[in-house]
Amino acid sequence: MANNTSYDGASWADQWDYNDDSNPFSRDSKKTGGDKKSGVEKTKEIASSGFEKTKVIATVGFKKAKEGTTHGFQWIKEKCQKKSQKN
Repeated sequence: MANNTSYDGASWADQWDYNDDSNPFSRDSKKTGGDKKSGVEKTKEIASSGFEKTKVIATVGFKKAKEGTTHGFQWIKEKCQKKSQKN
């Protein structure tokens, strides 16, 4: 039986890869540029920015709920005062 371990043809992935870069691992270094942050540092940065966004959204939501509640109580107060003035 013949041993066909050396194959000079293009693989399936090579045939369908439209990128000009022959080294697929060099693409990642091009994206990062001079940024040398580790994965943990990047994750912390993303999480802290997400936390800040969540904090702002929660604060705005709380203010809206507080205003709505205040307006609701004021409306009820006005309705009760009108009823008592009619009697």
